[in-house]
Amino acid sequence: MMNSSNLRLTSSNKKKAPVVSLRPHHTDKSERNPRKELIGAEIADHFTRDYAWQVASNLFVSFKYAWAGIRYGFMTQRNFRIHTLVTFLAISLSCLLKVELLGIAVITLTCALVMVLELLNTALESVVDLTVGKSYHELAKIAKDCAAGAVMLAAMAAVIVAGCIMLPRFLLIFAGG
Repeated sequence: MMNSSNLRLTSSNKKKAPVVSLRPHHTDKSERNPRKELIGAEIADHFTRDYAWQVASNLFVSFKYAWAGIRYGFMTQRNFRIHTLVTFLAISLSCLLKVELLGIAVITLTCALVMVLELLNTALESVVDLTVGKSYHELAKIAKDCAAGAVMLAAMAAVIVAGCIMLPRFLLIFAGG
């Protein structure tokens, strides 16, 4: 956790303005970690990285952080796991029904949109929780509800899109013989 007591002011010359170093001058592991309280100690330890506020040094590190976010969403968010399963089932069913490639691409994109929105919802909820803590605030509720509503609308649209693409194939194969 970074606060003003963790910042070290250094000055190389009395005439120059002090330079603020954003690196903590100590790494006390016993310091209170609010992430552990919100998501559980085991998961927080697994997904915590030192200096998470730093910019990735190269493209590989950027992908590593992105994958850590996806893993975090999968490990901690029930709805993300449900969306992942439904996406897998929808793509598998569209392949079994021999849906044309464009239809599979549209289904994949709409399912991916739902999963992206679920990750954004998780990120927004985390930031809101970090900001308001365990207290109640009406604006925090509105932010969380709107983000959840965006996911729900995208999920409903994905079901409609998949239905429009797969239902004719399903009826053709199973009803028409």
